[in-house]
Amino acid sequence: MDTTTLTERYLDAAMRTVPEAQRADLAAELRTSIEDQIEARTDAGEDPAAAERAVLEHLGDPDKLAASYTDRPLYLIGPRYFLLWWRLLKLLLWIVTPIVAFAVALGQTLAGAPVGEIVSTTWASTVGAFLLVSFWTTLVFAVIERSTATSKEDLTTPWTPDRLPEPQAYRVRLSDAVSAVVLAAITIGVIVWDQAFGLVRLGGEWHSFLHPSLWPWWSGGAVVLMVASVAVAVGAYLRHRWTYRRAAVKAILNLAIAVPVLWLMAQSRLLNSEPWLAGIPDDGAQVAQIVTILVAFGIVGVCIGDAIDAFVKARRSHRAAPPVSRSA
Repeated sequence: MDTTTLTERYLDAAMRTVPEAQRADLAAELRTSIEDQIEARTDAGEDPAAAERAVLEHLGDPDKLAASYTDRPLYLIGPRYFLLWWRLLKLLLWIVTPIVAFAVALGQTLAGAPVGEIVSTTWASTVGAFLLVSFWTTLVFAVIERSTATSKEDLTTPWTPDRLPEPQAYRVRLSDAVSAVVLAAITIGVIVWDQAFGLVRLGGEWHSFLHPSLWPWWSGGAVVLMVASVAVAVGAYLRHRWTYRRAAVKAILNLAIAVPVLWLMAQSRLLNSEPWLAGIPDDGAQVAQIVTILVAFGIVGVCIGDAIDAFVKARRSHRAAPPVSRSA
């Protein structure tokens, strides 16, 4: 291989990505540098061909060299915006993907789609939302990175000590345990009252909001699971911390409530449709179905949110400092 051709090929490769206005000057500068280094090596007794190859190897990848000449970054998101990109991406994924999954599942259910279609459509939409959010967020930051690569202006707010986060409380707050007990007591009371006396008054009579066939076993089972869930929350307070094991138990209890609710919804046995049929003769069945779906998705949403909250608290407890005695 001709040595002159090797240098010319290197110059051509290095100048391909250089702006045309700078190309001639940079090419001349690089050629002079290569020739000087080759001459120094040959003066020291090195073979010209070997000297040229050694010089080009020392210079490295021509695209990388050209990027250094033009201050062009060789990464999508550089250190200047990386943390901002990462924090925003995590926030958007936590917000957008659950909303998309919940909305698609609810829409498919209201449209009367089969269970398999609901699951597959929800999964595909959630994955699609995840990829789209990741792609567009990264693309926007990549454009910002390149458009400001040669500028000293920083679009981010300078960091100051005022931005330091408050230390996360290690102890489980008493208010959390009390609110769990109160909410569970109210829910259990409403369920028992509904089954015993009814919550919907129609035609001078009280009707149950929940399907009458749920009493006593389904409703009783839900009461037992809610009591167990409250016991987990109270146990976390008494032990001064949430653990991943305790959060997993709470998630299992919530799952034991959510799955039967969805099954009862699919079987049209979650809510009592009689008040709707009597009160809205023409569209009572459709209204009852819509209300049933909304109630079921509301219960499932609460169960999912409660389980996520338990894992978030367990994560905070795991990261926080060792517990301090309450008597301190």
